[in-house]
Amino acid sequence: MNVRPALKTLAFAAATATALWAAPASAQQKFVTIGTGGVTGVYYAAGGAICRLVNKDRAKHGIRCSVESTGGSVFNVNTIKSGELDLGFTQSDVQYNAVKGVGQFKDGPVGDLRAVFAVHPEPFTVVARKEANITKFEDFKGKRFNVGNPGSGTRASMEELLGAMGWKLGDFSLASELKADEHGPALCDGKIDGFFYGVGHPSANIQDPTTSCGAKLVSLQGAAVDKLVEGKPYYAKVTIPGGLYPNNPQPTQTYGVLATIVASAKTPADTIYAVTKAVFDNFDEFKKLHPALAHLKPEDMVKNGLSAPLHDGAARYYKEKGWIK
Repeated sequence: MNVRPALKTLAFAAATATALWAAPASAQQKFVTIGTGGVTGVYYAAGGAICRLVNKDRAKHGIRCSVESTGGSVFNVNTIKSGELDLGFTQSDVQYNAVKGVGQFKDGPVGDLRAVFAVHPEPFTVVARKEANITKFEDFKGKRFNVGNPGSGTRASMEELLGAMGWKLGDFSLASELKADEHGPALCDGKIDGFFYGVGHPSANIQDPTTSCGAKLVSLQGAAVDKLVEGKPYYAKVTIPGGLYPNNPQPTQTYGVLATIVASAKTPADTIYAVTKAVFDNFDEFKKLHPALAHLKPEDMVKNGLSAPLHDGAARYYKEKGWIK
């Protein structure tokens, strides 16, 4: 037996016991986990930013926050529903579908889903292999395209776009289902010709293939996109600025959703209040923790893209601030 790890374990246990003994009952350690997405996406970084602010004040509220890399929006909603996650990121369209019981949730609405706040815009971003000579999305017909992994908001949005265009997955020569962390390397390795991804910008996920193999951003526009934006309350047209990524000096026209944070009605109000307070009481610091958060405004975050009722804990904080009645 290796004595040193055993001693470390005993020391940790003793320290933990001492800390719990010394702490008042109200400040006993509670653990909260935020479901995010792939580790190169903005969900994971933004989740880390939230936890950093929560953990900064854990001596006051006794909550220790951690992030979990997950399959994304739909996965997070289902895992919150089952009680395995406390909070999670989800696209505004997936939140809407969960509340209404449509799309991926046609088996029934998620009645306990509660909104906490909206975060950054997520433009749908199409990236093409430089050698594939793609100038518009329609050029991907008959090509190898990554449509996103099942359980992600990206996949759900991709299927909605294809439906609006009258396309099927079979219109691609290969419709791969790689996770977000895998599609950039696959593109640069010549295994796929393009991918579709809903993500906040700037993102390391897009930075990598544009830097490594000169990948090109492709605009998403036309009659099908116009129809989706006009008909769905959670979509809006977005421009990805030119020059944001290497080898892409031109602006990219597309549309997108908002990233939102959701929880279950069963998640304690005091927990959600503490998480919400940590973000908005330290808002300037929060905005500096990732470039995609830089232009956020509290007045937008408490209403935009939120289809589910506000969680009682979040509503309590917003009422104290006078942001809602």
